[in-house]
Amino acid sequence: MARYDFEGTSPLKADRHYTYRDYRSWPEDERWELFQGTAFAMSPAPQRIHQGLVGRLFVQLSIFFESKPCKPYVAPVDVFFPYGDETLDDINLVLQPDLMVVCDPGKLIDEGIRGAPDLVIEVLSPGTAMRDQTDKRDIYEKQGVREYWVVNPHTFEVLIYRLKDGTYGLPVPASLNSPIPVGIFPGLSLSAIKSEL
Repeated sequence: MARYDFEGTSPLKADRHYTYRDYRSWPEDERWELFQGTAFAMSPAPQRIHQGLVGRLFVQLSIFFESKPCKPYVAPVDVFFPYGDETLDDINLVLQPDLMVVCDPGKLIDEGIRGAPDLVIEVLSPGTAMRDQTDKRDIYEKQGVREYWVVNPHTFEVLIYRLKDGTYGLPVPASLNSPIPVGIFPGLSLSAIKSEL
């Protein structure tokens, strides 16, 4: 089983294998992600520019999906990735993407989202950048996230991964300084102006 011990992202609860049963017993004011049973703290809080960009993108998603069946969400929302039909308590892969869009209402549960969102956007933070670009990308690919964006909040550079025949292949580079079309949602483009952050 893979370990996720990267500089700046070492697990804070590495003494044993955890599942959502354990996760939901931890203090509510703490944010965690589970990577195949290893727990990683989602702290300290993201930088201001990170949150400003997340907020700007979420507003655009919210406006576009108003009165549409797909729904946008912003962290913290738990996304559960089961390997089969295990109970929620037995799931050991729980992530909190910065932004996501879910089109299948059957995936919406009281605790969050069970299964892959259609679109995931991760805005890089120093503490999570390595996982966002490696482990999370691999998980989103295997779990069937149709489009995955990795955004640098300081340069506005974006790497766009689109699922084709079950794999992402090479990313398409883009910049939020100009509107970027979201491939899986015709008519939706996202952009940002640095001075607004």
